[in-house]
Amino acid sequence: MRPKTQNPFNLKLLIFGVFIAFFLLFVLRSRFTSSDQNPTLTSETSPLKDTKVTKKAEKATNCVPSCTKIPPSLVQAIIHYTTSSITPQQTMKEISVTAKVLEKKSPCNFLIFGLGHDSLMWSALNHGGRTIFLEEDEAWIKQIKTRFPMLESYHVTYDSKVNEANALIEVGKGIECTSTGEVKHSMCQLALKSLPSEVYDIKWDLIMVDAPTGYYEEAPGRMTAIYTAGMMARNREDGETDVFVHDVNREVEDRFSREFLCDGYMRKQEGRLRHFRIPSHREGLEKPFCP
Repeated sequence: MRPKTQNPFNLKLLIFGVFIAFFLLFVLRSRFTSSDQNPTLTSETSPLKDTKVTKKAEKATNCVPSCTKIPPSLVQAIIHYTTSSITPQQTMKEISVTAKVLEKKSPCNFLIFGLGHDSLMWSALNHGGRTIFLEEDEAWIKQIKTRFPMLESYHVTYDSKVNEANALIEVGKGIECTSTGEVKHSMCQLALKSLPSEVYDIKWDLIMVDAPTGYYEEAPGRMTAIYTAGMMARNREDGETDVFVHDVNREVEDRFSREFLCDGYMRKQEGRLRHFRIPSHREGLEKPFCP
């Protein structure tokens, strides 16, 4: 999730447009809520009560602008992305895939493997929900938190390496890895069992895997993150989880997303981003690992 500087103008237009769309949706929701809460007048209401109700209604009407003004988190995000020369790593079209799902599901629970300059964008687009970032680099966490202290991020460690991918994908085919259950109690070598407790306790609506580092042989790679994301989705009590994997142009991300998130659950691929929608497997424990 580290940034790069390709096509900054186009990405800024996209991000600004998405923020405006979410803001308009926020305003409309607020106005509908406000109108629902206004008292209903009846023909039996006394003149004195009419006057009081009218004054209350006028006061409520005068409150609407302050109740629907743009949230501080969106303000900061818009200012940051319109003034920064650093743009998110994902392309305009790739960002749009997740943004469309967020538009339907937010506010929701959004788990992201990775922390970067696009993190403020994801957090703002999930305004009112909970967005958690998991990052391997403690120094990077401190740097981002200095600029964006409102972001909820946690340091995590990985004991895998990219050069172990071939062996790990075979391990993942065993019964201990394909059985649905709590990830933190899993016997599978691919399961991440030392994540913060919050990660295991929350039912995630969206999960994005854009970390850890995976572009050289000794890097931790995303094998365990992809597997864990898939098993968290399968183990939720009910419903579906949208899972996104970035950098699927690389061998590990390509093979592991197909193996553990399944082609049958894939909804879309845009550039280097794949979108999977995985249903709960707890409702039918005999459901095959992949459809």
